Amino acid sequence: MQLTDAECAMRDGAQGDAVAAAMDLLIRYGEALDADRLIETDNVAGAFNASTPSVRPIAERGMAEVFSKLNLDSDKTLDIPHMAARTCQLITGIDDQNWALQGADPQMIEMQRKNEAFIGKRGINLFATCTPYQVGNVPTFGEHCAWMESSAVIYCNGALGGRTNVEGKESTGAAALTGRIPYWGYHLTENRFGNRHVRVDVPVNTMMDWGLLGYFTGEQVEEAIPVIEGQIGHTDLIKLKHFGAAAASSGGVEMYHIPGRTPEARTPDEAFGPRRAEASFVYDAAARKAVYEMLQTATDPKVDFIMLGCPHNSIEQVGRIAHMLDGKRLHPDVQMWVHTPRAIRDVAVRSGYVTLIEAAGGQVMSDTCPAISRRIPEGVRVIATDSAKQAHYLPAIAKVQGWFGSLEACIEAGLTGTWKGDF
Repeated sequence: MQLTDAECAMRDGAQGDAVAAAMDLLIRYGEALDADRLIETDNVAGAFNASTPSVRPIAERGMAEVFSKLNLDSDKTLDIPHMAARTCQLITGIDDQNWALQGADPQMIEMQRKNEAFIGKRGINLFATCTPYQVGNVPTFGEHCAWMESSAVIYCNGALGGRTNVEGKESTGAAALTGRIPYWGYHLTENRFGNRHVRVDVPVNTMMDWGLLGYFTGEQVEEAIPVIEGQIGHTDLIKLKHFGAAAASSGGVEMYHIPGRTPEARTPDEAFGPRRAEASFVYDAAARKAVYEMLQTATDPKVDFIMLGCPHNSIEQVGRIAHMLDGKRLHPDVQMWVHTPRAIRDVAVRSGYVTLIEAAGGQVMSDTCPAISRRIPEGVRVIATDSAKQAHYLPAIAKVQGWFGSLEACIEAGLTGTWKGDF
């Protein structure tokens, strides 16, 4: 690997043992990937938190050891300095405000808060969300990033035109301390062109439509780069967010093009560049219905839990939920959790949305989600969600039956206790 003088100095300990360990990790990582050099980054989104029981024995010895072992893969406990790159914490395992509602251990929340104080002092911004782009971290076109979290990565690459691979705790920890990441994969222009084609022959307009299209796309193209054309309606942050999360769940999609809608391709020719479509797929009414049915893992229409907000809801989504619940009351056998970033929750409180949702019997949660925390209300048997990603993961994680559908169908199920669906 070719290193600059500054990178050699970091490797040799000029900035301390932790930075040297970070650079050593990145060199070994890059060589394993056949990367010939590192690229500078000033945008890191990773997981630096201590909010799981498995971390407790390490955390009891100090938060420097947690960072050293989990974020630098070091056997030594290192003195962790201030981060070199702009860095944010992604989603955590415990809602700092609603931990009791989650049924979390008080000792775990105490450990998480100690860890947050430790990493915050070192320059890690505690966004605590899977959607950092909704609360201030919006990469510019072509910006090299080091991000974790599948739905965030596909949004960075596809919707924004930033450049990142799916990184891990160790590589993001090392990137945060050095401002470097291996130059490979989606950092290279030649690797960002499409190689699969998806033709959309049925109108795609609503958030549910975009979730279904995303799930279909991931199922078909797996880890390839789809170029999507056809009957695509208005696109916005919310729709692309749910499209990407679904595509990254059913497949491993990290990059896509919707010519004329996403930033790297005005036309299909620009999207494919020197490549060609190695396979083509048609998303029509039959495919849409098949994907919808695939996401239904429930047989019992009696619903007892509504989960909204995966990826985390925008302020517009929280507001819409609040107005749909205004003056109404959830069925006595149903609980509803609405998930959103903490920063957005604060806006929702000020806007009166949290009051409306709580008056209806719901709860507005932050910092985590059931798939990450692995926590849902005790006794839940059947869930309903407007998230294709959550419908994909939560039934297996929580051992529950799951219904997927539109926000309207989920709200109706919350009010009546019965799932009626959208078809």
